[in-house]
Amino acid sequence: MNDLLVTLSITLSLVLAVWSLVTTIRNRPPDRSHLAGLAVVELALLALAVTALVAWVGGEQPAEAGTFAGYLVTLVCLPPLAGVLARMEPTRWGSVIVTVVCLVIPVVVVRLQQTWQVPGV
Repeated sequence: MNDLLVTLSITLSLVLAVWSLVTTIRNRPPDRSHLAGLAVVELALLALAVTALVAWVGGEQPAEAGTFAGYLVTLVCLPPLAGVLARMEPTRWGSVIVTVVCLVIPVVVVRLQQTWQVPGV
């Protein structure tokens, strides 16, 4: 796993979570800036997923392959799902959706990294 991409993904997600939380507190629906932020987070997550898959194909093995694959698929699906649900809910609750998903993404990234590492190493 590329530590730079892990850090970038987590940072971008948390920045967007804060921005969405501010929007929620202001009682506003998500706007284009939130969708653009989700797109940027998705690009970072796709880059992370591609590097992980290239490493996997290149011979490195995650400690828990099935769990790793599940987290990887979930991770790349979260931002588009948040965008669709936020657009379907054009109230402050759409901003809550973006906030919650952006707080879940760092947890999934850390779990993905943990399943990649071999125990005891």
